[in-house]
Amino acid sequence: MDLVYLQTTIENAWQEPSLRLTRECITAVETVIEMLDSGQLRSAEKIEGQWQVNTWIKKAILLYFQQRKVEPMEGGNQIFYDKIPLKSNFLSQKVRVVPPATCRKGAYLGKQVVLMPSFINIGAYVDDETMIDTWATVGSCAQIGKRVHISGGVGIGGVLEPPQARPVIIEDDVFVGSRCIIVEGVIVEEKAVLGANVTLTASTAIWDVTQPEPLRYVARVPANSVVIPGTYEKEFPAGKFGISCALIIGKRKESTDIKTSLNETLRIYEIIV
Repeated sequence: MDLVYLQTTIENAWQEPSLRLTRECITAVETVIEMLDSGQLRSAEKIEGQWQVNTWIKKAILLYFQQRKVEPMEGGNQIFYDKIPLKSNFLSQKVRVVPPATCRKGAYLGKQVVLMPSFINIGAYVDDETMIDTWATVGSCAQIGKRVHISGGVGIGGVLEPPQARPVIIEDDVFVGSRCIIVEGVIVEEKAVLGANVTLTASTAIWDVTQPEPLRYVARVPANSVVIPGTYEKEFPAGKFGISCALIIGKRKESTDIKTSLNETLRIYEIIV
């Protein structure tokens, strides 16, 4: 189906609620979901070096929720009640799914992705050879690159509303340590390494402390950065208190194999012994 036609139909229905349950709109929305599921469409994509949000696709996902009814569904040898069916085309991509991993329809999983018991929400894009480890969550419309390792207990935030909001973006070859939280449209650029328990939000101060004077980043971890959790002191009327932040303590060396463990990387910077 022509993309211009799909976008026009979605945008018209978004502006005029009376069109949302028409056969034309339902067909257009279901087509978008199928194309998201197969990776033909993405809710956000990198164009000429810049990440851009495909707002109309996020609107299609929101319309999908409005059009669907809660009903009994079967998956993982159990009955559940939801509006969104589960993804089913794992075999064609050679995806490994360890129960009770759950992936909703409308999320894309690339070739040889490994899902340990985890959750992938609608609109997410998980590229080739990425590992989603145990009890990690990948939120709606989050974009995860190739050969990424999302460690156990990591929370990757999702965002559907407002439709123009940027999702979390994790670029190729990133290592995300255990129990990290990445939300509110933060971009982690390629080959970065995040130590355990790093929390990144749109307002988290990300300090590069590798130079005599600290350099602050907001909502973006530069490529190849090695990041650990930290604090900085801030004065309030009641006194001085420590505020959570993230510290860039070095750069991942080109000579370091992308499979190198987090512990080995942190030893290079004398964070652990």
